[in-house]
Amino acid sequence: MATKNHPVGGGGSGVINIRQILFPTDFSDLSLYVLKYAVDFARSYAATLHLLHVVDDAYRYIVSMGPDSVPVGPPPEDLINAATREMQAFVAEHLPDPPFEVKTDVVAGRPFMEIIQYARDHEIDMIVIGTHGRSGLTHVLLGSVAEKVVRKAPCPVLSIRHPDQRFVMP
Repeated sequence: MATKNHPVGGGGSGVINIRQILFPTDFSDLSLYVLKYAVDFARSYAATLHLLHVVDDAYRYIVSMGPDSVPVGPPPEDLINAATREMQAFVAEHLPDPPFEVKTDVVAGRPFMEIIQYARDHEIDMIVIGTHGRSGLTHVLLGSVAEKVVRKAPCPVLSIRHPDQRFVMP
């Protein structure tokens, strides 16, 4: 409840101050849709827009590793290099000349953990993330990165689903 001495927003002026926005992306069509929101917020607040892609290293844990096993899939460095090239192409195509600062990063790890750690390390004021809206068995098996980020992030999170995505009552 806002009072004269305690305005909504907690700050002395009651104004929300957003200087650092994090946009985690998987380069999907959903990411392109969500990017519009991240760009609009960055433009409106003259904020720095951080684009982060996380190479999910879970594939390394799917097959049990024993003394005779071999690593599964390409080395993480190869995946990071490929994702870095994809990030550069994504920015060149979709943010060719933004009126705000853009920073990019590609890391390997568990996506929700890396997103939260990045937000802490870079003092992010808001995360803008897409949600694929998985449900049922897919949700149980894969979980929801967006859901985990919303629950554990050190800042507000705007989660956006694509408008064509329909909610189906369980």
